Amino acid sequence: MRKLMCVIGICLMALPAFSDTSSRYEVGTIIEVKAHQAGADAGSDVANYDVSIRVGDTIYVVLYTPPLGTNTIKYAGGRELLVLVGTKTITYNDMLGQSLQVPIQSQRPAAAQHTK
Repeated sequence: MRKLMCVIGICLMALPAFSDTSSRYEVGTIIEVKAHQAGADAGSDVANYDVSIRVGDTIYVVLYTPPLGTNTIKYAGGRELLVLVGTKTITYNDMLGQSLQVPIQSQRPAAAQHTK
């Protein structure tokens, strides 16, 4: 019986190695925040920002719309946060633990950032 329990325990410990690892949060660093340039037909008073986030060897530019009354994103350069990169969105958790998504506008290799 003891050997059976050991075998079951080893199998359960090995199970995460075979599970889906595609939905994995990674550390991202906010490297730049700029005011989003809205088109001529955009008559909204809501401020939007183009936020550049470095995740691994890729820089993603996402469109961020802050909650009403806040503009702290302007001072977030250098901040690290956990992000989940999808095909069209990046998911992150705010300070209250709520999961939020922002659309990816563009992406480029991180080495391209030094060519300014």
